[in-house]
Amino acid sequence: MDEESVDRSEGFGERLLGLLLDRAPHLPPQLIAPLIAEEVGRVGGRDVSILLQDYAQELLVPLPGKKLHASQPEPVNGSAAGRAFLRGEAVEVPLARGGLRMHLPLLDGSAVGVMVLTLDDVGEDDRRLLRRLAGLVADLLVTKSAYTDQFFLARRREPMSVSAEIQWGLLPPLTMTLPQVAVAGILEPAYRAAGDSFDYALNDNILHMAVIDAMGHGLDAAVMATVAIGAYRHARRVFVSLAEKYTYMDDAISGQFGPDHFVTAQLMHLNLATGELELVNAGHPAPLLIRDGKVVRQLESATTLPVGFGGEEPRIREHTLQRGDRVLCYTDGIIEEHIAGGELFGEEGLVRCVNRLGERPSEGMRADLRRLSHTLKRERGGRTSDDATLFMIEWRGGAADHLAVLD
Repeated sequence: MDEESVDRSEGFGERLLGLLLDRAPHLPPQLIAPLIAEEVGRVGGRDVSILLQDYAQELLVPLPGKKLHASQPEPVNGSAAGRAFLRGEAVEVPLARGGLRMHLPLLDGSAVGVMVLTLDDVGEDDRRLLRRLAGLVADLLVTKSAYTDQFFLARRREPMSVSAEIQWGLLPPLTMTLPQVAVAGILEPAYRAAGDSFDYALNDNILHMAVIDAMGHGLDAAVMATVAIGAYRHARRVFVSLAEKYTYMDDAISGQFGPDHFVTAQLMHLNLATGELELVNAGHPAPLLIRDGKVVRQLESATTLPVGFGGEEPRIREHTLQRGDRVLCYTDGIIEEHIAGGELFGEEGLVRCVNRLGERPSEGMRADLRRLSHTLKRERGGRTSDDATLFMIEWRGGAADHLAVLD
């Protein structure tokens, strides 16, 4: 296509995006790629790739499809695609033969992947149109993934256990980034996970969160985790208090599995307007409060019995966060791994890693948590003999009301 003949005005962009919106409700998953490649071609783009994060969060792997460029997987660390993915910002790379390779993050509140394409030249109209197109592509991938295995198969890099299949199907999006708050979670071992899980939901101004660890390993632990999260979601959706959520989960686990089975849990409410954090701890390691990159203290609470043991109604502990504070939740698989010489890695090892990484400039919460996870694994000798989960919240404060006002 003659570069001078390419129409990239806002009016053209509106028609192009409108066409995609019109077709999206009827579009089979396998036709997403050809349609996107055609849309990009209309603005003079070529060699389009759509990269999705693999389950181990190490690679960005190409989605196969007609008209898509058959690229190779790219590492999240050290690649232009990885920078775009982690930072949530477009990355442009000049090509030796002329033109630019554009890397556009696919964002829908969470990070889905990266769209990559080549343009001979790029102006502000192009950037605006491509940014909007990338947002629509992200929404399409999230929506269509509910009824296809195509995207799952692209992301899977090795065989996955049945228990891990259950857990990945149970999890919410691994990340959520909003003006007032961000959350991110990492589950290891990605392809053999069983009893660890987390969940969250933003209802009005309250962020509801839970981190759990079901006893045992394999399929039994995955089934117990499923019941625990199901009971938690039910309690959350009938608007009971934080303490009552514990009771709902406790009744479900004891009623289904009997007195010899249990789940440790942390249940939290965060008021996005005030930074007030309510915490119930049911036999779980206490979360860490991180401020300016350093661990300030544990967020202690009166610990009640694990879910399933029929503990008394738990007491709620309140903490007040400052803007920019991060709360790190983790399961015991992080700290109970034995390292060289048989020594436990321990909470001291976790705090040491957090503080050391906090001395480096932040690359954003998602990138920082991923870097922490990989650092912890190296520090533990590369072993993950038990499920090891990290879940982080960053409270930013402020309001998002301006996003609902049209200029």
